[in-house]
Amino acid sequence: MNFANTPSFASQGLGPGTRLAMCIAASIALLIGDSHFGLMDRARDGLSVLLYPVQRAVNLPLAAGRHLGDFFVSQAELKAENDRLRSLELAQSGRLMRLQTLERELAQLKALNQLKVGRDNGGQLAEVLYTARDPFSYKIIIDKGLDAGIQPGLPVIDEIGLIGQVTRVQPLTSEITLIVNKNQMVPVMNLRTSQRTLLYGYGGGIEVRYLSTASDIRPGDVLVTSGIDGMFQAGIPVARVTHVDRPAGAAFARVLCQSLAGVQSSRYVLVMPQQPARPPQPAPQPEPASKKKKTSDEEDAG
Repeated sequence: MNFANTPSFASQGLGPGTRLAMCIAASIALLIGDSHFGLMDRARDGLSVLLYPVQRAVNLPLAAGRHLGDFFVSQAELKAENDRLRSLELAQSGRLMRLQTLERELAQLKALNQLKVGRDNGGQLAEVLYTARDPFSYKIIIDKGLDAGIQPGLPVIDEIGLIGQVTRVQPLTSEITLIVNKNQMVPVMNLRTSQRTLLYGYGGGIEVRYLSTASDIRPGDVLVTSGIDGMFQAGIPVARVTHVDRPAGAAFARVLCQSLAGVQSSRYVLVMPQQPARPPQPAPQPEPASKKKKTSDEEDAG
């Protein structure tokens, strides 16, 4: 093939300098026309519409990465916030339970203080420290002892009724035997019928013993201290009758009761003062002389 007669492309058309000058002139003309007359507005609008899918496709990986990062950051922040709120909820729950306990104790103290003020001979407020080592002995220890003038035998009540009796006193503490102790006995009276009887503990509960099957007692009756023993003041609420069983042929009825006071739940108690001394019981009357003589004559005749 002969390349000698082939025309050269470099020598065809305008020269490079001329082309550059024309491009510069066209650029300046477009800049001036666009800035003053807005010639390229529509062209830009159309071009932006045409290039929008390309722009979205180019920005899609970057946006997906940013959204993915935001997702993990949000999850971490939500987890941290959830943990913080959970800890706060637990703390608030603990404060709420302590507040409710304090409210109950405050109400109990107010009621006991009213009982103390309302009685002429007052009483000694005390706090329950702990229960005895043997849980089946049903005894508690309070923070008042000989230093506060506590003496054995004094009754102990809460804001509702009788819970027990002081059985041992130490210099700074005292032992209270609860009425549900199996060796504890309280003389009581039926508030409805005024019938006196004896209430015994049997190790966790209380019951009325030695009550005739013909006695007028029924569930719901309230039993209060009768005061005939000289130890418990009369009128202290003790128990409510829950069940009455009258077995056929039995001499005594079985009467189960429920304590009115918080025997094993009270935090504060009131130790009642000692009862005023009662006059001594009268001495037995001597038998008449005639009766004695008659009895001796009968023995001689026999």
